[in-house]
Amino acid sequence: MVEQPQQGQLEMTLDNGPAGSVDSASTGPVQPGLFPDDSVPDQLVGYRGPSACQVAGITYRQLDYWARTSLVVPSIRSAAGSGSQRLYSFKDILVLKIVKRLLDTGISLQNIRVAVEHLRQRGVEDLANITLFSDGTTVYECTSAEEVVDLLQGGQGVFGIAVSGAMRELTGAIAEFPGERADGGEAIEAPEDELASRRKDRARKIG
Repeated sequence: MVEQPQQGQLEMTLDNGPAGSVDSASTGPVQPGLFPDDSVPDQLVGYRGPSACQVAGITYRQLDYWARTSLVVPSIRSAAGSGSQRLYSFKDILVLKIVKRLLDTGISLQNIRVAVEHLRQRGVEDLANITLFSDGTTVYECTSAEEVVDLLQGGQGVFGIAVSGAMRELTGAIAEFPGERADGGEAIEAPEDELASRRKDRARKIG
């Protein structure tokens, strides 16, 4: 029989049972150095589907299926009609990345859907303080080292995902892709690599 998580942990019961209750937990500040400028990424900036796929490490077919089945939907802009482009926020892509990692460990999409529903209720700052553990059938959320120890001693954690680690990876990778502002402001261009910069300089000299 699986033991109940300690206070402060979030148990997301999978299989056929309903989602477990969420105990209130005090979360600390975002870990220093998590973002390059020590601020939460602008949630008005969105990234197109192909960019989201590359950053999260998924296929476009997966992205499209998850959007159509409401597993992970783009919060900046959804596709509405021919020619329109979905725009995914930083948090959306972070959730995509977490879903991919849970899938890689063998958890089914049906079970992952329960976890995603709880993650959606969290802000980016809250997500930075979470570690997810799973025994293959239940996903547990821990927000402190003490909770992690209690969980492991209870034999419930087989593998874990430190959301802050995934967030650091995402922060570095996403800077290489262009973003679009939902408010119509100036688009964020991806930085040029050295080779592209040299080609441009060469083209200018030739011209």
